[in-house]
Amino acid sequence: MEDKIVVYSSYYNPIEANIIKSRLEDSDIPCFLTDEHVATIQPMYNQAIGGVKLNVFEKDIERINILLNEEQDFIEDNAETIIEEDKVECEKCGSTNVSFGQATKKRFSWWVTIISLLFFIYPFKANKCYHCYECGNEFK
Repeated sequence: MEDKIVVYSSYYNPIEANIIKSRLEDSDIPCFLTDEHVATIQPMYNQAIGGVKLNVFEKDIERINILLNEEQDFIEDNAETIIEEDKVECEKCGSTNVSFGQATKKRFSWWVTIISLLFFIYPFKANKCYHCYECGNEFK
């Protein structure tokens, strides 16, 4: 009986394709990637070639589905726990629609502004804080 090689899935991110490939190889499932080098060297061609393709033996597909579905369930369960632990509430309105990033109001400190003006350069260090998307409040 001849084993047929099929494309199991395509990925537009070569790193994700390599992670899945490594996971399958760790489980003793033979597989290989095609178009990986084209997608890495010329990312603009990635969509034209259909992404990085994960090739497996047809006889292993059921085993792969079980393996990847179990891992996906585990990841989703742990992601919900992490998201609940990391919730930050706005000090002003109590909203959880908050993210951490570059400040918009007091973006640069006074010393960065002075050095930037003296040397005619773009400010090199921006302040970071939490920003509430409900009320616009910025806090540390």
